[in-house]
This record gives sequence, structure tokens and C-alpha cells, in this order.
Amino acid sequence: ITGQDILFFWVARMMMMQLAVVDEVPFKTIYLHGLVRDAKGKKMSKSTGNVIDPLDIIDEYGADALRFTNAAMASLGGALKLDTQRIAGYRNFGTKLWNACRFAEMNGAFGQDRSHTGPISDPYPTHITQSVNKWIIGETSRALTDVNAALDTYRFNDAADTLYKFVWGKVCDWYVELSKPLLMDGSDAEKQETQRVMNWVLNQCLILMHPIMPFITEELWALDGNETLLTHQDWPEYGADLIDTSADSEMSWVIQVIENIRSTRAQMNVPAGLYVPLIQTEADDAAKTAWVNNEALIKRLARVEDLTVGAAPKGSMMVGTKGATFALPLADIIDVDAEKARITKSLGKVEKEAGGLRGRLGNPKFAENATAEVVDEAKANLALREEEIAQLTAALAQLNEI
Repeated sequence: ITGQDILFFWVARMMMMQLAVVDEVPFKTIYLHGLVRDAKGKKMSKSTGNVIDPLDIIDEYGADALRFTNAAMASLGGALKLDTQRIAGYRNFGTKLWNACRFAEMNGAFGQDRSHTGPISDPYPTHITQSVNKWIIGETSRALTDVNAALDTYRFNDAADTLYKFVWGKVCDWYVELSKPLLMDGSDAEKQETQRVMNWVLNQCLILMHPIMPFITEELWALDGNETLLTHQDWPEYGADLIDTSADSEMSWVIQVIENIRSTRAQMNVPAGLYVPLIQTEADDAAKTAWVNNEALIKRLARVEDLTVGAAPKGSMMVGTKGATFALPLADIIDVDAEKARITKSLGKVEKEAGGLRGRLGNPKFAENATAEVVDEAKANLALREEEIAQLTAALAQLNEI
């Protein structure tokens, strides 16, 4: 493991010396990591004053956050731009995992005093009854496959990215929320199954993350009542046979419905805690089955009061998803004229910002004089503004139809 700047002066020298002295090849694989630079991509130097002391970073953010940052930015041959904001983000990632384990502990699924006998010993979907539990087991299998592929090819950034999206996006953001109706209002059998599956999933998270974030994962492993060290655990070997395609399709539909309803509510400025009625204008058999199987959690997470079947009344916002269309009757809930004015004002502001960015990027002098990092940042900002313009325009068009 070395940097490309000393490839000849150090690595080649070791190779030649070993061959000359004992006639043996000392190593067959060389991993070239990127040079550590500051947040703007400049080489660190004491004279410039942009040197970051890793010990100071560890004191402020923790060693795990620094390690995960290095792994997440360790693209082959690229420069590692060390930014304290990104390190802080990965510290929050560790906190997110801790909070998920804390939630599981409070619901009898984690910790030395957990109410079940331990994680499921056989995670195969045929032994599981609840779709949400089958789904998260399959997602865990996918995460392991992707992490293995990344580690086998020395793409540590891809491994870190997979773990971040899985642990934060799938486990903490969705599975924890989707499991609440089962843990709080389910039958004893449903509750115990969810507790055991949740414990297994969290244990798999700890095992997969341990090479990159060893300290917090070892601590949580001990808090779960395990007597042996996490670092001594075998690496998982389960495969794609843990994926239940039916449960996967069903829960993907459920998540899409919840996200689309939430997005429409946010665009229309519907009060976050207000439960609103939902009208199903059309749905195929798969969508109807998915709704029946997951009605309680959809209503809870999307803040839906009740579902009726029929035509959309005037003043409704349409919510589309695979195989079904729903309507949110908002005419009596929001002030349509005030929302039109708010969105029009926001749209004008964003269009002005986008116009300024287009002007900068279209200026030949800007492209010639600005650094590549500044140009890329401007392009990224323009892409975000254009995406926001599209969303606001769509929301305004829907309001005009009310």
C-alpha cells in the first residue's frame, strides 16, 4: 500500500533489492492510494497552512468517522480531498447506527435484556412470514454481495458507499420505520419474528462495517450481549438465495407510495402531522394486494387517514405509482392561492440563480481561468437548480388544475 509519488523511489527499489539479495519477489499486488489533499484539492503543506492533523480530527469527530471518510474517498488513482464537513457527516452516520440499535433495544430486539432468544439462526425467507422482514433480509444479502465485489477489486470507496446506502437508507430510514407497526401493534408471533430479524440485520450491519468502523461496531456488539469479540467473527457467506422477489416487489411498491405521498404533501405545504384522506382511482391486483398487506404502515408513515375507492374530486393532487393511481383531496386543506404565490416566488428565485450559473458557465473567460473544481461545483449547483425548477413547475401546474 503506497502512493504513486513514491512508486519508483520506494516500491521499485524494494522489488529490485529483494530480487538481487534473495532472488524472490516480495509482493505481487500493489495498492496505490490517492494523495491526501485539503478540501479544495491543494497539496497540504505547513507553509500554506492547510495541514490537517489527524489527531485533532479524531479528538473532534472520532477515529471511526475519519476511517470511513478515507475509505469513502479512496477511489483508485484519485486524490483524497479531506473535508471536515464530510467527516462530520460520517460521524452522524455512526450516530445513526447507534440510534437504530438504541431503538431496537427499547423494543426488545437488541441488548443483553432483549426479550427474544437471539437473532434468527436461519434467515431464509421460507421461515419468515412478514413481507417487510423478508425484504430487509434480501437487502442485506444484496449489500453483502456488493461489498464483497468491491473489496475483491480493492474499490474501498464502493464498499463504503454500499454500506452507507444500506445502513442509513435501507435499515435506519426504512426498516426501522416499517417495523414499528409490527413491534408496537402486531401479534406476539409477528413481534417476536420482527425482533429476531431486526437483531440479525443489525448484527450483519456491525460485521460488514467493522473493517472500516471498528470501534463503534465493537462497542455495539458487546452491548448486544455477545461474549466474543466482533473482530473474531467469521465473514458472512450467504448469497442471493435469501432474496424473496415477491416481498421485494411488494415493499418497493410500498416505499414508492409513501415517498410519492410525502413528496406531494411537502410540495403543497401540507402540515406534517395532519392525517389526510386518500382516494384510489385505479389499481391492479398486485397494487391492491400490497396495500392490503401493508395498510397500517402506509397510513402511519404517509399520514393517511383512510382510503376510499372512486373518482378524484375537484381540488385533488394526483399521486402515481407502479400499477396504481391515488388522489389527495387538498382543496379544503390548503390555501390554493397562497400556495400558488409561494411556489411562484420560489420558482422565480431559483430561476434567477440558475440563470446566473448558466451565464458563468457560458462565459469563455470563466472556463479558462477557473479551476476544474470550481467549474465542476458550478455545474453541480446548476443541475440542482434545474431539478428544483422542474419540481416547482410540476407543483405549480398541478395547483393550476385545482
